Amino acid sequence: MPIAPLTGTPGSPTDPTAPLVPPAEPTARLTAAPAPTSAMPLAGPGAGLSHGDTLVLDYLAELWAASDDLPPDLRDELMRTVTDYVAARREPGADPGPVLSRLGPPAQLAAATRRGYLPVHLRLPAPAPAPPPEPRVAVVGGGAESAALALLIGGTFLMPVVSPAAGMLIATGSSRWTPAQKAAGWVLTAGSAAAAFLAVLVLAGLDVPAGPVLIFGYLAACAGSVVAGLALLAGMRARA
Repeated sequence: MPIAPLTGTPGSPTDPTAPLVPPAEPTARLTAAPAPTSAMPLAGPGAGLSHGDTLVLDYLAELWAASDDLPPDLRDELMRTVTDYVAARREPGADPGPVLSRLGPPAQLAAATRRGYLPVHLRLPAPAPAPPPEPRVAVVGGGAESAALALLIGGTFLMPVVSPAAGMLIATGSSRWTPAQKAAGWVLTAGSAAAAFLAVLVLAGLDVPAGPVLIFGYLAACAGSVVAGLALLAGMRARA
């Protein structure tokens, strides 16, 4: 019996022209991802710290390493005391170098603590900030001072002896002048009056006419009071 030839659809398993081994599937080509052109910067341990903060942290790290043989409680107290000392005396943003220099080397602090005591300067309180200066109010003088100056400078020409004495009594009770200024005013006022009186006596004994003698005595008595008033006025303006 003749065998019928195998027939089939091209490409099917019964196709007599199909190869016995199927062709291999095309492999996908693998390509490597491109390397990044730049690397992302890594933040270091000191990122965001100023130079002064770094100095303080380095100092505390050295102190921590130098005190590794201390008892834990004493070591913690030392670190806390030094940290508070620096924080209380360092201005924000200022260079901590002077403060760290006053502390001394970390090894010395650890050695002193190891002997059983903390240095005295670590336990002292921080110095209090200086109070702001009070605004100075320029006040030339009050009513009493003005009256004293008026009696010394102007009133002396009306009452040469009484007016200067009253002016000096008011000036003596005022706090606008120093004791030295008040004493100088009394010397000028009383001294000119005494000198004028003696001059009048001497000139009267020399048969000098009475008119010129009285005018000279009057001007001499007034001169000392006017000079005293001007001196007190200058002293009051200097202290204003």
